[in-house]
Amino acid sequence: MLLVGCQRSSDTVSLFIYKEDDLFMRSLTQDIQREAAGRLTMDTYHSLNSQIIQNEQIENQIRSGSSLMLVNPVDRIGAHAVVRKLESVDTPVIFFNREPLPADLELWDRAWYVGARAAQSGRMQAELAMELFGSNPDRLNRYDRNGDGVIQAVILKGEQGHQDAEIRTATVQQAFRDSGYRLEILATEVANWNRSQGYEKMGALLDEFGEDIELVLSNNDAMAIGAISIMRQQGLFRDTNGNGVIDRDDDQWMPVVGIDGVPDAVVQIQQGYLYGTVLNDSASMAEAIVTLAEGIITEGGVPQDYPYPVTDGKYVWIDYKPFKLE
Repeated sequence: MLLVGCQRSSDTVSLFIYKEDDLFMRSLTQDIQREAAGRLTMDTYHSLNSQIIQNEQIENQIRSGSSLMLVNPVDRIGAHAVVRKLESVDTPVIFFNREPLPADLELWDRAWYVGARAAQSGRMQAELAMELFGSNPDRLNRYDRNGDGVIQAVILKGEQGHQDAEIRTATVQQAFRDSGYRLEILATEVANWNRSQGYEKMGALLDEFGEDIELVLSNNDAMAIGAISIMRQQGLFRDTNGNGVIDRDDDQWMPVVGIDGVPDAVVQIQQGYLYGTVLNDSASMAEAIVTLAEGIITEGGVPQDYPYPVTDGKYVWIDYKPFKLE
């Protein structure tokens, strides 16, 4: 558990992150802290991927007199108890990045959610891949290595049962079907959003399917980066055309597409290893969270000049953005 900041006042805001070694959450936390500097007094807690620990942290902050909770829940089901508890002490809450059940958010009029639509990221990920394969489902280009008119792909999936993992995995496949592409999923492996597990699971997939794999779809960038590491070790991504860079013209290049747009992924794209990602706009999300928090503290709710649309009085949606090199 990490505590950042010790100053106490009636306007102290408490920020709870489900765990600190998640690449995207690390980036988002930094953006929130940067956005809050000079605007909010904020304490930050990492919950070690334990809903029990997070609940205890929230209880402690209630006793300390925190005026507002910003909660990235460990378990979206756990949001129910959090809302009920904070309602009982009249402490407003902004959930973010892991969406509570709609019924739980509706329990109290001082509970909000800021995040991105997982289905949008799955569709954009498919669009990036379809563009690479020629944007014509009836005439795939040279990346259809076996020339069978079908894209053979593997999926690295986030946490089993996690809302975003399930939605991203389903919608990326549906987007191919809706556009008329034939997509054959050779395997789907759960790697829990984790770089090391992405490395291990991709190694097993390479052993089993080898050159049959034409596309790697990863639910997030961390798993994609892990996959690229083992792919490089096994001889992929070599400068076979001798032009001094890794690029799509190399014989041993394989498309990998991630989601999140974390800084490490941007570097991998610039170096030619990762084909593309779908940017989960942490800077805009941080601005939306901090500005909403300010309004709740000073005006009692969504500020009058709030620059983001609020759906059903509860939801602030931040759009994903596709990102790749041209």
